[in-house]
This record gives sequence, C-alpha cells and structure tokens, in this order.
Amino acid sequence: MRQQAVFVNKGTGGWGKGLLIEPNGKKVKVVSITGGGIHPVARKIAEMSGTEAVDGFKNSVPEDEMMCVVIDCGGTARIGLYPMKRIPTVDVLPSSPSGPLAKYIKEDIFVSGVTEKSIAVAEGQVMVESAAIVANLEEDNHEKNSTIDKESFNKKFEEIKKEQLKDNGNFLLRITRGIGKVTGIFYQAGRDSVEMMIKNIIPFMAFVSMLIGIINYTGIGNLIAHSLSPLASSLWGLIIIVFVCTLPFLSPILGPGAVISQVIGVLIGTQIAAGNIPPQFALPALFAISGQVGADFIPVGLSLGEAKPETVQYGVPAVLYSRLITGVLAVVIAYLASFGMYH
Repeated sequence: MRQQAVFVNKGTGGWGKGLLIEPNGKKVKVVSITGGGIHPVARKIAEMSGTEAVDGFKNSVPEDEMMCVVIDCGGTARIGLYPMKRIPTVDVLPSSPSGPLAKYIKEDIFVSGVTEKSIAVAEGQVMVESAAIVANLEEDNHEKNSTIDKESFNKKFEEIKKEQLKDNGNFLLRITRGIGKVTGIFYQAGRDSVEMMIKNIIPFMAFVSMLIGIINYTGIGNLIAHSLSPLASSLWGLIIIVFVCTLPFLSPILGPGAVISQVIGVLIGTQIAAGNIPPQFALPALFAISGQVGADFIPVGLSLGEAKPETVQYGVPAVLYSRLITGVLAVVIAYLASFGMYH
C-alpha cells in the first residue's frame, strides 16, 4: 500500500488542533502504548497511512522509527513523555496538558480524545504547505548563520566578559544576585507545586469524595460489602484479589489511572469504617488492590531511563511477572505486620 500522510483531529472533549502525521524515512511505525494490544485508533492510522502498527508492550521500537504513539493516559507522566521527545502523541482519552511533564505538551505534537472517526487522509495541499514552511525555515537559518561577522562576535564577547568580571568584583552585587537566584528557584518550585496540586491532587480528592457520597447515599455499599467481605476479610481472599490484579495480561489494562484500586479502596475503606470488615485487614488490603498500579507505566519508565530496545523488550514482561510474585508476598507480609496493630 502507498504511504501517505493522515490528519488526526481531536475528538469530543479532546484537546489540541489536530496533528498531521506523515511517514518520513525510517519513521513508519505507529506504536500503541495502551496495554491491551494494538488499539483500534493505532490500527486505523497505520492502515490509512500505509504503515505498520506495533504493540509497544510486546515489542521494543527505537524512537527514530516511531511515526507516532497512541496512548490512553489521563494525566500522569506518560502523557508528556513522548511530547517531551517530540514524538507525535495521540491520546484516546479526552485529556489536556497535566502531570509533571505538562509543559512539553503542545498543540503541534499532541492531540487527545481521538476516535477512529477523527482520522482522515491528509490533503495534498496541507502536505505541500508544511514541507514549504520547513524548507523556508531551514533556508532562513542557513542565511543567518552564513552572515555572522566573527570579528563583531568576538568583540561583543570580550565586552560581555569584561562586564561580568567587573560585576563579580562587587561583593554586594554578587550577594543580591545570589539571593535573587535562590528566591527565583523557590518561587518557581512553589508555582509548580500549586499547579500540580490544582491539576492532580484536588481533582482526585473530589473524585474520592464523590464515590463515598454515592456509596453512602445509594446504599450500594451494603450490596458490594456482601460480595467483597468473603475476599477482603480473609488472607486467602486478599491473595486471590492481588493474584488476579497482577496477571501479566490484565495488569497493564487495569493499571491506567489506578482506577480499580481507587474504587475498590474506597469501597473497602467505607466497609471497614462501618464495621463490616475487620480493621486488621486494612494494611494487607492496601497491597492487594495496588498490585497492578503502574503496570501500564513500565515501558514508559524504561524509556525515561533511556533503556536500550533489548532492555525494554525483555524488561517489560520480566517486571510484569515479578509483580505477580511480589504482589502475593506483599499481601502476606502486610498481613503478618498487621498483628496487634489495631488492639
């Protein structure tokens, strides 16, 4: 099939102006980082562009071969990792810039809320215009670089160096500059902390409060307690929960957003508070419902660590299988550690 560019528009509630995704040299692979095989959006982008769709969990793909990545992240580190590396990122969830890497999420590299209906073959005029813009920019940069006057540059450099040496001799000026630098660092840290609090922590607190309200108002907690109590109130039941949650083919699907652990955690917590589940099972239950948390982040974490493709290929299944073992051990250790804790 002939390779061609496609245009990916944002979906309902999505963010961004849309992306023009075009095969270029070795960049002919659409990598699906969704934990459940190749996502339909990734498959359609590959089909319409005449390229190849790859499951990022089962296969390691060098970054210089990634035409784009398809993710299902609601706002953690994964949402900004690939935009940080300037890899076109298509999020199937209606997410907006958030998380610790939010500053790298720009409209020219990221689009969200994407469905199969959001993908269309790009018109030739769009491709021509984009290529012309790039060519003009390269030509302008070349002309600017070629007209640099080396003598003027060296002269200016010496002037700046003298000014710096002169300023450094002023003890008071150095102190004030140092204070200003420290103040600026702490001020920016405060801004980042407040932004993260507003965008991530406060919405999570509101979500948990809403769940508790629904459980208490509708009485659904009593119904769920009868189904959860046999598992959450015994060691063997908690082991079954963590074993199922950490199965290698399930944990990457259950991991995004830690939704399962959030919901079940609220349910178990309210039932412990109501006296339906003994409080000594609170600690092992915490480890039981959190065994799958972060399983979807494993290939992303390896990429952040600049792991080699072979390391990613073997590291992902290795960590997933290790979770299956360590999850059960964590529940048993937590159960033993909880003896006498609530007496």
